[in-house]
Amino acid sequence: MSELFTLWRPTGPAELALVRDSGWREWPPRLPGQPVFYPVLNEDYAARIAREWNLPRDGEGHVTRFRVDAGFASRYPVRQVGGRTILELWVPAEELAGFNARIRGPIELVRSFLPEHPEGIVPG
Repeated sequence: MSELFTLWRPTGPAELALVRDSGWREWPPRLPGQPVFYPVLNEDYAARIAREWNLPRDGEGHVTRFRVDAGFASRYPVRQVGGRTILELWVPAEELAGFNARIRGPIELVRSFLPEHPEGIVPG
């Protein structure tokens, strides 16, 4: 059994609906003008984006967690895009289908930020 690498993804309601429609198994193709799929390496950073960007822009923000084969994920660069914990894995959009095939287990919804709960709630 291969080692797994845990990633998080902040998402808005439209992307979350597409993930739900996939049976929680894959990320939707990138839209035109989105050349990179970038999950993040820690939950705190994902929560910050969901709360500070997705919630104001989309009316809600969500944090998801998923696991991929670590060896496969290592082919993609980790980019530091801010402070030392602001880390993203950059997957070219044209490679997303192959990346999705390496997801092990379901994509999990771990936290939601809603207008009535801007501090965040854990679903369930």
